[in-house]
Amino acid sequence: MKLSLFLNFGFIASVFGFAINKAPAGSKTSTSLNAEALTLGIFGGGTVGGGIVEILKKKEKTVKELTGRSVEIKKICVRDASKKRDFEVPAGCEIVTNYDDILNDDSIDVVVEVMGGTSDAKDIVYSSIEKGKDIVTANKALIAKHLPEIEALLTKVNEGRDDPVEFRYEAAVCGGIPIIRSMQSDFVGDEITMISGIINGCTNFMLTSMDRDKNSYDDALAQASALGYAEADPTLDVGGFDARSKLGILMRLAYGVDVNEEEISCRGITDLTTLDFEYAKMMGGTIKLLGVSKKVDDERIAAFVSPCYLQGDDALSSINGATNAVEVISSNLQSSTYIGQGAGRYPTANSCVNDIVSLAKGDENVAPFNPTESNKVFVNNYDSTFYLRIGYRDALGITRQVGEICENHGVSIHSLLQNPIDNANDAAFVIITENVSVSNIKRVCADIEALDWSRGPVFFMPVLRGNN
Repeated sequence: MKLSLFLNFGFIASVFGFAINKAPAGSKTSTSLNAEALTLGIFGGGTVGGGIVEILKKKEKTVKELTGRSVEIKKICVRDASKKRDFEVPAGCEIVTNYDDILNDDSIDVVVEVMGGTSDAKDIVYSSIEKGKDIVTANKALIAKHLPEIEALLTKVNEGRDDPVEFRYEAAVCGGIPIIRSMQSDFVGDEITMISGIINGCTNFMLTSMDRDKNSYDDALAQASALGYAEADPTLDVGGFDARSKLGILMRLAYGVDVNEEEISCRGITDLTTLDFEYAKMMGGTIKLLGVSKKVDDERIAAFVSPCYLQGDDALSSINGATNAVEVISSNLQSSTYIGQGAGRYPTANSCVNDIVSLAKGDENVAPFNPTESNKVFVNNYDSTFYLRIGYRDALGITRQVGEICENHGVSIHSLLQNPIDNANDAAFVIITENVSVSNIKRVCADIEALDWSRGPVFFMPVLRGNN
């Protein structure tokens, strides 16, 4: 005689004396997750939005096997619904132009924001959070500018909720590199002491072109524009501002300190010349635009975005083209380097999809920006070895005067370099300093620029991992 497998589990529990704990109403249990699809509303049907649609379609079976539920794109909000899309609109998906069509749709679980900007995008993200919708975004500028506000809103909305609203933003920093999730989970028992990263693909492509192909800044920018790496207005990239936004987010994750990004020292690549790469080659290295943050001591955190000289054997010196790389120095793991594509349709969309899959699984992250540390403070000054390029008109006593100015400001000169002069109008020499604060370097530069023989601004940049 066969025993029936359709037994009443509650009856068995009562007979054998163990309790069944029911999940709180609204909690994300595996049963509820399996019961229905995860529905998405996407703001932005351009490059990244289209990539998300394509990846979810291609990996539909895999996603369902991994999560136990399907993921359905219910609506995509665009500026022009009549515009032809470069992706196939999923069956049952509606193309809309009114934000409220997604925001006020209670059947949509997750809002995916890939439209960019910090005005409308902010309103969309805030409204979605207030309505209890999970967020997936690639918007680094929004997060860097409003991180404390976003965090406060999440805390307020999630108070007393059994199913907290989730905020996911893996694609916001370095596109396809999983640096956010790693910073959230892989260094919990560790202590990060320094981050240095090539975190803007456009500028790294340009600097590679200037170094490897001997192109001028203007030619490198034209090449980057032709290949789609540079925007029509490249200021955010070449000025270092895009990298600064990403660095600010990484600093919060690494050190628990909120920093107004505008307080971070930021110098772009516009003042670099082919002469700087000639001197870099003479010294056996190269130049990269880096975002760097480091612990000064147990309480103070310093940071900057700047072109930096790197020795040829440095881990970041061989990262070329539009590739991104982030090196994390920590007490336990010592050096961890993350390398990959920092932008583009599929790298960025891939990170968004990973966040969506995590939500479909029911994963929770109650502190998406990691906890704050009240004893940590940001200081807008840093120490380094420095490279100074000094343009000059022929005169007597130039090196003596430079030495005196450096001495007056406590700057010790490590070495002086000068290539043969082919053109008197381009005459310049380089000094490498010992370890000193950037504030002292700025004073040295100002005093040199005031001398009669000085020609143009003095260009300076840190030497990464110099004698510091």
